[in-house]
Amino acid sequence: MIPLLMYVAIFVVAFFLVTKVVSGVAAKDYTSLKTVTFGDESAVRPNRAAGIISILTIFLMWGVFTGSKLLPEFLHAPGPFLGTTEFTYTAQAEGQAPDDATVTVLVFPRETPADAPGVDPGDGFAKNDSVAIAQWRTGLVNVSRNDEISKADGARVIAINGKKIAPGETVKTANGSVTLSDKGTPNFAPSKGWQMEPLYLPAPEEVWTRTLQIASEGFRNFTLWEHLGYSLFRVVVGFLLGALVGIPLGYAMGLSNWFRGWFDPIVEFMRPVPPLALIPLVIIWAGIGEAGKIILLFLAALWIMAIAARSGVSGVKISKVHAAYSLGASKWQIMRYVIIPNSLPEIFTGARVAMGVCWGTVVAAELVAAEQGAGMMIMTASKFQNTDIVIMGIILIGVIGFGIDMLMRAAEKFLVPWKGKG
Repeated sequence: MIPLLMYVAIFVVAFFLVTKVVSGVAAKDYTSLKTVTFGDESAVRPNRAAGIISILTIFLMWGVFTGSKLLPEFLHAPGPFLGTTEFTYTAQAEGQAPDDATVTVLVFPRETPADAPGVDPGDGFAKNDSVAIAQWRTGLVNVSRNDEISKADGARVIAINGKKIAPGETVKTANGSVTLSDKGTPNFAPSKGWQMEPLYLPAPEEVWTRTLQIASEGFRNFTLWEHLGYSLFRVVVGFLLGALVGIPLGYAMGLSNWFRGWFDPIVEFMRPVPPLALIPLVIIWAGIGEAGKIILLFLAALWIMAIAARSGVSGVKISKVHAAYSLGASKWQIMRYVIIPNSLPEIFTGARVAMGVCWGTVVAAELVAAEQGAGMMIMTASKFQNTDIVIMGIILIGVIGFGIDMLMRAAEKFLVPWKGKG
């Protein structure tokens, strides 16, 4: 919740600062001269300052909540406790007055194990104890192991730092908390702070270091570029095959009652089925080789492209068709000069969505007997809890996917300059 509130706060502050500063020095172009822009898609353009601040905010929060060395320490979120702390437990035994003893806890970094510090056992039947616990971990404190009257003799812990406690209950202490287990053994949990454990989210510089290492040494007998190249090849081939079949199918469904009636139930049935659900069938039908992976990506793109093309044909204004017919145009000319140009914006939108779905599916496609690929790299690393490799793979897939999307936008802008202009 804290990261979300922090992100929302940065968004709101940046919005007011940027819009107030930029509004006075905005470029004077055709769009800026429009008097009505709300609802006009052509008047909505990405604010570059907002995009830059958005990316910087994500990396800032990543560094803040991982204790990144790239940021000054005053920007770090409170980290997990490190050092020595104490808590007192009260033991009670039949026929004896309650006795207090102190437990000294040494919390050490996970990468540098340490031994429990030595302590004076003290007087009374409950003796002082010590324990060493790794950062972000918890540890049971067997307080009765050195007591004169042990748990086996009927002694039990009844309070922590003077607060009564029963099995299953928790008492807050300095720099942590103590929970009494079902068998009456105190379990100390050091304070974890707000930072994420590197096992779950490593700092940005750790991911960058691992990226350079894999780029130079490779991963599982293949270079990083070979892994990315195989994934890119599978995605592009699967997408192109899906577009090659899906676009004509969508045109046929948009222009023919028979094709619409025949294929519409199939398309609408398959559209909500996630590609991941098709993996078992694809393996049975096509095996575990490259063909199966490309078929899965083909199916991921096929239905999206068919629906996009059908929607593009259905969205052509009938007035344009009537005007072309009145000028003596043939059906082929109607198709060439009216339907195809007016449906291209919808098809490009569908292509961008399909490409994104293919990139999301390639990770699952490479789960099955793949020796190369970004998805295989991510899944293999996750089995060994190499989170830095997992994040590296996710970032690289996102960067490549974003680059492809930008290329498709540029192609759309070049090939369909009339989009949003009537």
